[in-house]
Amino acid sequence: MTDFEVHTPSGTERPIQPLPQLEQVELKGMLDWLSAYGADPQGGVTRLLYDQAWCEAQHALAAKMQEKGLAPEFDQSGNLYGTLYGTGLGTGMEEAPIVTGSHIDTVVHGGKYDGAYGVVAGVLALEYLQKSFGAPKRTLQVVSLCEEEGSRFPFAYWGSRSITGVSGLEEVQHLKDQEGITFAQAIRDAGFGPDSSYRSASHTYGAFIELHIEQGQVLERLGHSIGIVSDIVGQKRFSITVSGEANHAGTTPMAWRKDALAGAAEMITAVRHIALEAGEPLVATVGRITADPGVGNVVAYRAVFSLDIRHIRQESIDRCWQNIIQAFSRIAAEQQLELNWEEHLSVTPIPMNEQITSDIRDICEVHQLSYIHMPSGAGHDSQIFQPACATAMIFVPSQDGISHNPLEYTAEEDLMKGFRVLVQLLYKYGYGS
Repeated sequence: MTDFEVHTPSGTERPIQPLPQLEQVELKGMLDWLSAYGADPQGGVTRLLYDQAWCEAQHALAAKMQEKGLAPEFDQSGNLYGTLYGTGLGTGMEEAPIVTGSHIDTVVHGGKYDGAYGVVAGVLALEYLQKSFGAPKRTLQVVSLCEEEGSRFPFAYWGSRSITGVSGLEEVQHLKDQEGITFAQAIRDAGFGPDSSYRSASHTYGAFIELHIEQGQVLERLGHSIGIVSDIVGQKRFSITVSGEANHAGTTPMAWRKDALAGAAEMITAVRHIALEAGEPLVATVGRITADPGVGNVVAYRAVFSLDIRHIRQESIDRCWQNIIQAFSRIAAEQQLELNWEEHLSVTPIPMNEQITSDIRDICEVHQLSYIHMPSGAGHDSQIFQPACATAMIFVPSQDGISHNPLEYTAEEDLMKGFRVLVQLLYKYGYGS
């Protein structure tokens, strides 16, 4: 369900034109305001799904939406919607709404732009459009998604998964956070869930448009203002276990050892070589390793390490994994080690909607904003929405590529350029121009 077409009444189509007084929108001020909810004494922002800071932020946003002329509404998952109703409502001709937004949950000690930028920009965009042009022809909506990061429970994209029907509470209610609190208890304590008075999370969108910081260095290094996302990468994540034999570090000859850590080290080196040979945009990463018994004078009998593979084409991910596991098996056999692995995540690459990305490009060209088409190396809610509705992403630069960190920063000028593109796009789809 990814075809997308904007229906405009005959004679209303006009060339893209600058919109007035956009520079007066207090985008940075509202971002600073939101970052106070969950402000961490150690720096940055910590808002985890259904915790106190998250609840306060989401309810404060609901009040802010109402203050700015939008109709706020929660669903059972805790997703928050601010709606600007179209004039077609109740006529039998109303189409599914055009929706923008992102998520407000963060990683621990995260930054104030990741996710929050897309939510704040959506609220201010709809306020601006209503004040400048009145009610749209087609309903416009901003969504503050309840969760994307997977920082509290081992499950990501809960907000978008619940909206699209990809996942339900029965799949996650048993999950526990680090304090042993179940997902079912956390959602209930926050005032949401199936026993609450809120409507079901399942919802139909006409299109979803996500404005986001890049979280990488590409735009900054190449000197572009806007990234038009072409694809969101697919991912495979594994846990690799290498088993050998513990023995004395001084009395066991090198040739007689079954050193699990040495074998794992050679495997990790092979990952790098295979990824480099495959070429961009494939990336493969080992970010964590543990060894047992973890003693300096004992040969390790076990090593466990992570493996993350990403690419915009599924066949490239699969080919890389096959090459890697063949190399791992060869190394294990040569060193008399046992090899096991467990797959934790498999996400298919998702292309963005061509019509919307084309419209974003046109807006950039008219407004003389430097842009590039680029894949997203990070996962986003947009990859969950795209199979259900036409979806697109707009990136703005991240200083030094830093993200998920208190030092996360995007200049106000860059924030406003992305905001300008979003407003123009919503104007086109909502007002027929």
